[in-house]
Amino acid sequence: MHLKHISLNQPQPSHNITSSSSYPISTSIFPTPFPKSLFHHAHTLQPIYNELYARLSDNESWLYDAVIKPLLPVDPFARILWEIQLLVKSKRGGGYGSDTSMGLFRSDYMLHVPRDYNEEVEVEVGNSLLDESENAQQGLLQLKQVEFNTIACAGGCHANKVVDMHRYLTRTGVYDDSLSRANGEERKSPITLSSLPTNENIKGLADSLATAHDIYGPVRSDLATKTGVLFVVQPNNFNVADELPIEYALWDRESPVPTYRVEWGDDVLERTCLSGNRELLFYPHLQGEGSKPVEISVVYLRAGLEVHEYDAVGIACRVRLEQSRAIKCPSVLGHVLTFKKVQQALMAPGVLERFLDSEEKVLAIRDTFVGMYPMDGDSEEGRFARGLATDPETAWRYILKPSLEGGGHNVYGEDIPGFLLGMGSESEWGRYVLMERIRPPVVGNVLMSRMGVEESDVVSELGVFGFCIWKKGEILRNETVGWSLKTKFADVDEMSVVKGFGCFDTPLLV
Repeated sequence: MHLKHISLNQPQPSHNITSSSSYPISTSIFPTPFPKSLFHHAHTLQPIYNELYARLSDNESWLYDAVIKPLLPVDPFARILWEIQLLVKSKRGGGYGSDTSMGLFRSDYMLHVPRDYNEEVEVEVGNSLLDESENAQQGLLQLKQVEFNTIACAGGCHANKVVDMHRYLTRTGVYDDSLSRANGEERKSPITLSSLPTNENIKGLADSLATAHDIYGPVRSDLATKTGVLFVVQPNNFNVADELPIEYALWDRESPVPTYRVEWGDDVLERTCLSGNRELLFYPHLQGEGSKPVEISVVYLRAGLEVHEYDAVGIACRVRLEQSRAIKCPSVLGHVLTFKKVQQALMAPGVLERFLDSEEKVLAIRDTFVGMYPMDGDSEEGRFARGLATDPETAWRYILKPSLEGGGHNVYGEDIPGFLLGMGSESEWGRYVLMERIRPPVVGNVLMSRMGVEESDVVSELGVFGFCIWKKGEILRNETVGWSLKTKFADVDEMSVVKGFGCFDTPLLV
């Protein structure tokens, strides 16, 4: 079977010699308990978060003052993206070619045990999750946001397939009787089909792109005969199996949406051009020499999320896409919103009230926050955070986070003081934010990866996918379109599945 049709990853480039050209996505053997009430609450939060981030994207002055300006002296990626923003605005012909913006977002959460409980309570609460669902209502468990992702939000297709697997194993009786065990104890909460939510991420993500395609409308350029969606992907793409199912679903609709792939960088510059009216024209390989181009309705970025991609060619690639009339998912302004600095800036008094239209929405979002602090040396808050981060007596309660995607970039707990002191210049500390560590409940499970099968204590992270499209401040569509659950061993800090830290899972709703 071709790897693109199943949940396999191609290895990331490395110097390790291996006989395998692909490997299976890591999964849990059993579904992991998760409170039903908080699972559904996370879904109701997503349209509010979608609305908030759409409003933020439309407010360039707030983005600059609260996020970009403090990062410009210390963060190369912030400088590059803002230079692209200014370059596009200054281009002859009016800068941005589209007044419609799109987001395919993912908001990640973990369950949190408040700190006024003793240090062993994570295990106690985890055990009680197996046979009762009242902890959330009693306030013993809270839903706290880990991060909000605005570009190349991955995992939707893998999660869809893993949930299908767990539901199949349940339906066929594999989890019955003696197999329904973890950590040597019988599961107190039975695994039933009704306790495992269905997952339709592939359909939800494809429907979102199809909606944006329809909003773009018919062909405008005299040079093209049809419109289509363009996936911009990374060369040597190790996560292709998380992308192609969405592409196939777009082609497989009752009214098919033509969908194409192009690699970031030279491939974009060689196979696209802008018409006189700035339609983005794409030349597919398979249509033959002399064929008419496809006018691109939606640019879906699954590349351009890492600073090393922005050499001169990468910058030219992003500028061309941003200048075009195609709807970008996301635009540069939407991309900047994925920075952890945004999460920290949203905690300032009055910010949520400025961008959300009801106190109910403000309180719902604020309840998901944990403490986050800037690390600059100028503000009182930043100096306070530096004191916390450099003191071993307090640093263990925090995570140091840069504005980078892809996992593996955070610094945890007792490693923070030495990391900061080893940086040389304290001015560089300002590129980070200091985030309070979430204390998730611990449960037992069995995880399977290419390294083998292991049974141990685990913790989980729930991601909720959202779709939002807006034009000149008017929100045209705003929906929750899917979810994923990732689980890792409790003694592992990072969660990234593709980096080998975690695995995909299914919630056993209790």
